Amino acid sequence: MIKKLLILLFFLGSFFMQAQNNLVWRTNMTDAIAISNEQRKPMLILFTASGVPENLQNEIFKTPDFAVWSRDNVILVKLDLSDNSASDSDKEQNVKLKNAFGVEELPQVCFASASMRKNKTTFSALGKIAYKPGGAKAWIAESNALLHPSE
Repeated sequence: MIKKLLILLFFLGSFFMQAQNNLVWRTNMTDAIAISNEQRKPMLILFTASGVPENLQNEIFKTPDFAVWSRDNVILVKLDLSDNSASDSDKEQNVKLKNAFGVEELPQVCFASASMRKNKTTFSALGKIAYKPGGAKAWIAESNALLHPSE
């Protein structure tokens, strides 16, 4: 009996680890917009930098609940404002987006959709959410309220 329980726990642990590793964070906004429009899903834009608290990452984004929810509901975009490997134009674009969305504290998540016409991008902000204690389910519920306000 114990052997079967250990085997079951091993497989469940493997499944949860796999679910956490399947997150695909886009770092190129142009690609993210194209995918967002193609799949008709809003973008979850994470504004972050090195040295910011890891609570949002560890308690929300690294959970199986978030992995499943994000796969079905949003396109993940991570804009690291301290990324030294980013080009100067990408750094400038990320700072402009941070300012346009009114992000003051990091890390913070903004939900948005965007359209491109004649090489001009227009963003439609759907809401912002920061880390709050309470776990992934509470964070997802608040995110759903922002994404689907009429429900």
